[in-house]
Amino acid sequence: MATVSPKRSRPFEYPTSDGKPLAETDFHRDLMIALTETLKAHFAAKPKVYVSGNLLIYYEPGNKRKHVSPDVFVVPGVPKKQRLYYLTWEEGKNPEFVIEITSSSTRREDKGKKLALYRDVLKVTEYFLFDPFGDYLEPQLQGYDLRNGAYVPIPLTAGRMASQITGLHLEPAGRELRLFDPKTKQRLRAPMERAERAELAEQRADQANREIARLAAENERQRQLLEKFLREKKNGH
Repeated sequence: MATVSPKRSRPFEYPTSDGKPLAETDFHRDLMIALTETLKAHFAAKPKVYVSGNLLIYYEPGNKRKHVSPDVFVVPGVPKKQRLYYLTWEEGKNPEFVIEITSSSTRREDKGKKLALYRDVLKVTEYFLFDPFGDYLEPQLQGYDLRNGAYVPIPLTAGRMASQITGLHLEPAGRELRLFDPKTKQRLRAPMERAERAELAEQRADQANREIARLAAENERQRQLLEKFLREKKNGH
């Protein structure tokens, strides 16, 4: 009698894209990437702080429609690794820090549907919205802290807004949103910005070395001319 092997159930697959563009403008995209990479670099030494951005977060098992894609988010207590998407029930933790870069196409969703989702479903502790052009939000940086199931506005103090989750301050600067470390009293720099500064410093060092070599060569030339002059004078020429 032939035996039939039981069929192995295939794992449920979730889409890795929602079909929407990464960002409305180049500036929104660059700011989103800069913030994500800056936070990644800041928490690089902490193995259980996961930082990502524009990644689909699914929050209902088996439901491909129940997802959200924050521009920037941080999940303390979750190990770093490359992910196709983020499944909250498998990870065991929801994001605790979210930034949305508001644009004309997302402003209503950021202040309405997403705010309610982060507050009521995902229980995101801190939710920040930033409008680079200052066209849709007044003020352009707004932050909320989750307290007893409600979002309470985070005050802007001395031009900055404090995040208890990251230990950093968010500072609007024109079209940029900067991250400031109150412990070091310094602004965090994106890896690309640090690389550019390092390259500039290296170029300046090379230029200085070339100038030192030029001066040394000139000094040697002058020394040789002086020796020649003294020899000729000694020989009566």
